Amino acid sequence: MWFSFWKSRDRLSLDKLRYLTDQLIKLQTVNEVNKDFVVEALRSIAELITYGDQHDSAFFEFFMEKQVMGEFVRILKVSRTVTVSLQLLQTISIMIQNLKNEHAIYYMFSNEHMNYLITYSFDFQNEELLSYYISFLRAISGKLDRNTISLLVKTQNDEVVSFPLYDEAIHFASHEESMVRTAIRALTLNVYHVGDESVNKYVTSAPHADYFSNLVKFFRRQCINLNALVSDSTKNPGAESADTTTLISTAVDEIEDNLYYFSDVISAGIPDVGWLITDNILQLLIFPLLLPSLTIKAVEGIQIGAATSLYLVCCILRIVKIKDLANTISTALFCPLDAFFPESGAKPNGHTSFYGFAHESRPPGSNTKEGVGILRVDVPNESSSPHIHPVDVTRENDYCDSHLSLREALIYYIMSGDDIQVAGSLSVLATLLQTKELDESMLDALGILPQRKQHKKLLLQALVGEVSGEEQLFSSESSSSKDGTECGSELDSCLQKLKEQFGLLCSSLEVRASPQVHRFQVLDALVSLFCRSNISAETLWDGGWLLRQLLPYSESEFNSHHLKVLNDSYKNCTSALLKETRGVWPDLLVAVLCDEWKRCKRAIEASSPRKEPKCILLSSQRFSSEDGITSDSSFAAGERMCELVKVFVLLHQLQIFSLGRTFPEKPPINPPADVFENSRARSAGLDAAGPKLGTELRLVDAVPCRIAFERGKERHFSFLAISLGTSGWVVLAEELPLKEPYGVVRMVAPLAGSNFILVSSTRFFLLKPKPDDKNSRWLHLRIRPSTLPFLEPAKYGAYGKSKTKALVDGRWTLAFRDEESCNTALSMVLEEINLQSYEVERRLKPLLDLKSLVESSNSSQGPRTSSFHSTLSNSF
Repeated sequence: MWFSFWKSRDRLSLDKLRYLTDQLIKLQTVNEVNKDFVVEALRSIAELITYGDQHDSAFFEFFMEKQVMGEFVRILKVSRTVTVSLQLLQTISIMIQNLKNEHAIYYMFSNEHMNYLITYSFDFQNEELLSYYISFLRAISGKLDRNTISLLVKTQNDEVVSFPLYDEAIHFASHEESMVRTAIRALTLNVYHVGDESVNKYVTSAPHADYFSNLVKFFRRQCINLNALVSDSTKNPGAESADTTTLISTAVDEIEDNLYYFSDVISAGIPDVGWLITDNILQLLIFPLLLPSLTIKAVEGIQIGAATSLYLVCCILRIVKIKDLANTISTALFCPLDAFFPESGAKPNGHTSFYGFAHESRPPGSNTKEGVGILRVDVPNESSSPHIHPVDVTRENDYCDSHLSLREALIYYIMSGDDIQVAGSLSVLATLLQTKELDESMLDALGILPQRKQHKKLLLQALVGEVSGEEQLFSSESSSSKDGTECGSELDSCLQKLKEQFGLLCSSLEVRASPQVHRFQVLDALVSLFCRSNISAETLWDGGWLLRQLLPYSESEFNSHHLKVLNDSYKNCTSALLKETRGVWPDLLVAVLCDEWKRCKRAIEASSPRKEPKCILLSSQRFSSEDGITSDSSFAAGERMCELVKVFVLLHQLQIFSLGRTFPEKPPINPPADVFENSRARSAGLDAAGPKLGTELRLVDAVPCRIAFERGKERHFSFLAISLGTSGWVVLAEELPLKEPYGVVRMVAPLAGSNFILVSSTRFFLLKPKPDDKNSRWLHLRIRPSTLPFLEPAKYGAYGKSKTKALVDGRWTLAFRDEESCNTALSMVLEEINLQSYEVERRLKPLLDLKSLVESSNSSQGPRTSSFHSTLSNSF
């Protein structure tokens, strides 16, 4: 029947189009017999129309003359197979996407054929059909402008009453398939960016405005699902941690994509859309879920952790850049917990009770009692600096827990929370500090207005005559508003809005407190953070960045208590670093310190935080015991050494900063020492590269031994321990009978770490390489890897996940001829380890002697001056 269809005919000719159209017109039904012809005809027509649009207008003129679009609709009506529906949607999508002629697009969108196809009841249980339908809708949206959009809407009295393309599309906005959701978002953005006022009014009117609240509700479900993943990863670390990290990373990407979509929608400029999104985010997410989660465990049956909440607050502030939203969230931080749930009891979030702060906003009726440590900020008069010190206060029935502000909750987490809570709280403060939509007065009220911005404001006031006297400009007291009046207007406006629009009441005592009090609470919390030993170095660096933003010029706001605790912490860290010179990795200590010095300096002096908020949830994955890594292994010792170096570098730079000095580009360390003439390295003929496999060495002081690397295969070697500067090796060499006393290097291992190390919960002990208890001729050595895998980033993927298995320690059991030979070898190992350790300590000596370093800096810089004062004087 369809034999004539296959006759030879020019594939891209008008005759071919005419023939295909005639055949389609003759069809009365589409069934299993003729469906293949129909599918091929539809595919060919799309190809011909696209070709004609670029080469011959007669093709589309014929298409309009024969009203082929109407035939497409008729074919769909008489079709009984899904294959034809698929091809029809694909054909029209291809035509819409490829037609360049405006008149052709107008024709395609006219006569209601397109709206009929949009509203047709397809069977969306077929996933392939749904995919083609969504692509069809998106193709239409790609051709929308002020002219074409009018062809797809229905109006009455100059108002849009129906817009099938938009109405049908938003039904799939929360579809389980991410590709569908992405396409619908692109479609809606195409609609919003047209800028048609009547369409804008349509999408923001009821019931279509429910789309925005449904979006936020869907987003909230995603947030709760993310929290479930984070909670599972915390409760069940181990073999599945890599899979969990991948799931968390995927969930984080989807959440951030949603927020970027919110931002894109707002940027389209539709007046009411920004308000709709802001209001829904606040009322459906921020107030009922995220902010209360900072201090309580349960929110009306929906659980979300503080870490997830902190991350989400950061993301919302960073991505959805709406001034009203940022100011409202910031103002809500002054609210106590009971402002969100005035009639319900609040449970502490986690196992630790909440600590409060006694200052000007202390709740009335609080009594003092021993056992609960908090902070008090005393501001005796306007001319004196605040002093912050621990005091005690009682809490009855968790009164303080529910009456303290969320701002104080963030400070509490910094002082007493775990590593994730600290990182999240620091990230929130850093995000607020960098949110351009926030007024400086709001930052000042929160206590995080950078000092440079304060001084800039004072400078401008001095230039226009609002402040009298240069001494007022440069006085430390002028860095904050003493009575809060300067920052009150914006804050008062936001407080009034919280009360009238959302029914939230903030503590007037908390708000009335001087910004200077809040500022010193933040400063004191940061100083306290730097003295904590249970927080990772990376998180401490984030605290260092925030401190540098608040105090970029000098130590003028450090009090004696701050300086003392920082100095004590620095001394303890210095002592621990000295022990590392006799630890497992002294050969890498200098190199790691120089590298971390540069990284820390860049991190603290950067203009923005170096880590994104998602790092709160996607922390570096460490090797577990299932990877063969135990706490007494050299790998674990290497991790501890690197952590210690990072903390030392930060505390050292804070010491320099507290003295008003600039950070040097490189750490002040001694250069390598010359090799002594009588050293074993010189006697063996070693160069700076060290022993290499297959090279020859002079076996001076070498001790003959036997070792079996395989069962039943014992080999004879000469054992030698050698140190060269900060490096050292244990060597097994085969003697050359014809070239005595030379030998060929067969085995090389690091000298450091050949001693055993036992670790307890509070300290570590170094044990000597030891002879065997049962055989005095045997010597046991631990052999560690030559390097630490995490010092080689190329071998690692995202967030520290290793691409290879971690290296584990080896063991050498050496058998000597007699006990004397064994003791000689042992003495040689200990002697060379000592020489290596002494050299590492010698190189670090200038860095560890901070007093001499400061005196040297004083002599080189001359009389000390205020860098800020100089900067402003130059500005004048």
